[in-house]
Amino acid sequence: MDKQQAVRRIREDFKTCQQILSAIGNDTRQSIITALMETTCTNGLRVGEITELTHLSRPAVSHHLRILREAGIIRVREEGAKNFYYMDVRTNLGTLRNVVTHIDEFIERFY
Repeated sequence: MDKQQAVRRIREDFKTCQQILSAIGNDTRQSIITALMETTCTNGLRVGEITELTHLSRPAVSHHLRILREAGIIRVREEGAKNFYYMDVRTNLGTLRNVVTHIDEFIERFY
């Protein structure tokens, strides 16, 4: 792979990850992600529980959860009328590894 091809691949990686990068680039969403990661509850958290942990309003939490879900960073499990939000190892966050790996490979090869 030549330098031009490597740059094109990284450019495509960035396109693929644009929504993810935008979602995790926000301080409020970062606090929601870390709250979900810190909890010992493996079944997920409800909006009210996330509100307590992050000290955000319910509408703010709901708004940011929607963005995180659309980016594929968190998942939701529905139990009747209740929604439980959780981190899943199969989320789109794994695609960020490709970006970092390809940039590392580029640096090693061309610098």
